[in-house]
Amino acid sequence: MSPNTFTEIMVLTLAYLLGSIPSGLVISWIFKLPDPRTEGSLSTGATNILRSGHKFAALFTLILDMLKGSIAVIIPLIMSPALAQLAFIFVVLGHIWSLWLGFRGGKGVATALGGLIILSWPLAVTCIVSWVAIAATTRYSSLASLLTVLLSPLYTAFLTGEKFVATTLVLAFIIVWAHRKNIGRLLTGRETKIGDNSSTLPASD
Repeated sequence: MSPNTFTEIMVLTLAYLLGSIPSGLVISWIFKLPDPRTEGSLSTGATNILRSGHKFAALFTLILDMLKGSIAVIIPLIMSPALAQLAFIFVVLGHIWSLWLGFRGGKGVATALGGLIILSWPLAVTCIVSWVAIAATTRYSSLASLLTVLLSPLYTAFLTGEKFVATTLVLAFIIVWAHRKNIGRLLTGRETKIGDNSSTLPASD
């Protein structure tokens, strides 16, 4: 195995394992909250933690999930910059399909944002503004995430040229797939709005 191949395997494996860390589950243990895998949408992401009613726990989950994405991108930028965008994808894959949770996890939005802040902060800010505007208008976190990731390749084309377009397209597909059950609930009017109690949410995700 060549040194370059070893570096590639190590960087991408580390990105996936970082993404796999179940921040929401760890925070739930610390704050003595119900297991998020058995509550609400059954997701370990910050939105589902928020449904427990504990805003600080949700905030800490959001921060940790973003840090995973940021660290996973910083490492290849130091060791092998050409791998940064691929590591970006791998950390999101790890978050959505966590090795430690039987290949289940969150939806990948916060982790993707954390990586995006390192790769292109103007693009990250644009996505944040987009998410906030849609969420404030509709009160649907999932819809805000879906529309923002679908628009992200367009934002990328304007802000960075073609540099990240392929990466944002791949991530858009992955994150939309992770939201497929949310899409079903949105279409049938059963999706929970921001601020609604988790008991009103169908036990599926």
